[in-house]
Amino acid sequence: MTTPRQRTARANAAWESAMTAHAVLMRQFAAQHVWEGLSVREYDVLYTLSKSETPMRLSELSRGVLLSQPALSRMVDRLVTRGLISRCADPGDARASHLALTDDGREVQRAIGRRHGAAVAAALTGALSDDEVETLASLNHKLVAYALETP
Repeated sequence: MTTPRQRTARANAAWESAMTAHAVLMRQFAAQHVWEGLSVREYDVLYTLSKSETPMRLSELSRGVLLSQPALSRMVDRLVTRGLISRCADPGDARASHLALTDDGREVQRAIGRRHGAAVAAALTGALSDDEVETLASLNHKLVAYALETP
């Protein structure tokens, strides 16, 4: 029988290994020449916006990226200035605005996304079988679902 202490130790070791894998792979991806003058985090903002069928509020965008609200706000300002994101007033809330990719932003996101997606696929399929990739995705979805339903 597994003790609570052993279960905690295993859970923490699994978490540490996931974070180490993430850090190592992100360093590898960041070093690739696919980013067209954007940082990985800037691309993450474009990618998150690309997945939405409608413009997003900053608060919605912040749920999908790993940045604090102030840092994200500054980054959005830079991406608006570069013409990659548009900002329009929220008709229901004068204090808020909606964010969306511009045509240039969508084009840049797609170009980077094709190359980055190929690099991600190569890294995962080089190390894992197809079944392991599916298992990894399933486990990650399960963790996200649990985290979103747990206060």
